[in-house]
Amino acid sequence: MNFTEEQINRYSRHIILPEVGGKGQEKISSGKVLIIGAGGLGAPAALYLGAAGVGTIGIADGDEVDLTNLQRQIIHHTPDVGRPKVVSAMEKINQINPDVKVVTYPTRVDSHNILEIMKGYDVVMDGTDNFAAKFLINDAAVMAGKPLVHGGILRFVGQVFTIVPGETACYRCVFLSPPPPDAVPTCKEAGVLGAIAGQIGILQATEVMKLLLGIGKPLKNRLLTYDALRSRWREIGLKKNPNCPVCGENPKIKSLIDYEQTVCELK
Repeated sequence: MNFTEEQINRYSRHIILPEVGGKGQEKISSGKVLIIGAGGLGAPAALYLGAAGVGTIGIADGDEVDLTNLQRQIIHHTPDVGRPKVVSAMEKINQINPDVKVVTYPTRVDSHNILEIMKGYDVVMDGTDNFAAKFLINDAAVMAGKPLVHGGILRFVGQVFTIVPGETACYRCVFLSPPPPDAVPTCKEAGVLGAIAGQIGILQATEVMKLLLGIGKPLKNRLLTYDALRSRWREIGLKKNPNCPVCGENPKIKSLIDYEQTVCELK
């Protein structure tokens, strides 16, 4: 890839990093990342991945911008209330960086469309806010062999880890199945500190960048949690479960499942 003078200047702070350089920026610029959920986690991640020059960013979200979103979903602005989130997000990414191709999917992912949407992407990022979507995205990523960066937030706590199918623990290795509906409070019921979404979403974007570049030590088999009230990070080791129903030695889940959705849980 031949960069223009403007692009060399735009990405100069990446290019001077020995771990990135021109070849690394080429990897970023040819990379394709799918962000599912243009909310609290997807918003900051999309902005940073766009600014970094990721070549293609897919954004899947069937919701419209609501006034209550603006406290944490920083890619959306007050005039965007009532507009599709994917359109709002696309506009902000292209305002930051017109080099980026943004592909929008104005729909809620489900068992019928997710594998088709995932096709062609190098990395998937889970920016959703409910258990049903998280299990669906995990299972689809495992079946499609797509690296997946998980994130979750609730109240003052967040978590993130990276899944590489066939190599690491997947989401079901850690959390076997969704809890019963209404067993966990939603963000609407329990609240969430807006800045937590930024912290976890940016960590997810960093994990995505490391995967695209093939550098550093991604959060494989490591669950990183953050407690904002105590300003405390904690790392928990994970292990691939040989009995996991989706990625284990004898998987029992061979088709995707649409669970009943509740909204905005940590996991």
